[in-house]
Amino acid sequence: MRSATYNEFGKPTEVLSLGDRSIPEPKANEVRVKTILASIHNHDLLTIRGKYGFKPEMPAIGGSEALGIIDAVGSDVKDLKVGQRVAAASVQATWAEYFVASADMVFAVPDSLKDEMAAQLIAMPLSALMLLEFLEVESGQWIIHNAANGAVGKSLAMLAAARGINTINLVRSSDAIKELDALDIKNNINTEDDDWKEQVRQIIGDDSISAAVDSVGGEASGDLLALLGHGGTLASFGIMSSQPMVLNPTHLIFKQAIVKGFWGSKISQEMSVENKQRLIDELIERATSDKLHLPVEAVFDLADITKAVDGKLQSGKKGKVLLKP
Repeated sequence: MRSATYNEFGKPTEVLSLGDRSIPEPKANEVRVKTILASIHNHDLLTIRGKYGFKPEMPAIGGSEALGIIDAVGSDVKDLKVGQRVAAASVQATWAEYFVASADMVFAVPDSLKDEMAAQLIAMPLSALMLLEFLEVESGQWIIHNAANGAVGKSLAMLAAARGINTINLVRSSDAIKELDALDIKNNINTEDDDWKEQVRQIIGDDSISAAVDSVGGEASGDLLALLGHGGTLASFGIMSSQPMVLNPTHLIFKQAIVKGFWGSKISQEMSVENKQRLIDELIERATSDKLHLPVEAVFDLADITKAVDGKLQSGKKGKVLLKP
């Protein structure tokens, strides 16, 4: 079968190539899926570089999320069957014509969801929903988050709004503001503005910020902590700056703030099937009711894998890049 493979860790455009691998056979608790579309995520590229929390054995096939049709099931699988259209995330080796996954990581998706939506429905939007529950925020409360024009950031803002939770969405350019405005996301602030912190205070008024999500690290972490209300939670989600979090201990102490790390893939793997199904049902409902939008930047044939993972394309994208086997 065709697959996007690599034999060593390194720059994705240099180590990835189109390979020919044997079609995998599912174990007793697994299903095999014939891929329709697979997503390319930032954590996939970090994995290929050898800089993610998970390191596959070599040689490896890239990818961790995909949409497809079940074409084989293991002997112990009861609730899934051949021919079902399913989505899977937090799995391995999805950049291929076929992949296998544990049955509890695979979920049926309705025909009403377009392929481009279903292929990216679980990983980033599910992370956003899990973040909302991880932060224990309720309707009427405020969340502030940076890198808000990223895949999780956009989903977080839309899914929070659907739950009645307010968000302040921080980005670093006027173009990013336009991206969020186009999705009808409210309370968007450009941190390049000299008065951006005052803009935040004007938006929340007499309210306080209950939670913050930091995807950047460095000085940006401290900016979020400074704006957090008493007893608030700061979740570390990413390190786009590649810099350690810089936090003022005065704010930590006197705000009695809580700082926690959030690794969506690990939480997803440890979550019960029933609880995950509850969240996925919410995602499907939001998507079909037009309350969740997941833009697509481009769809590439698997043979063009090096073009699909090119740094310029990935850094400038306004939607998800997908692979078609």
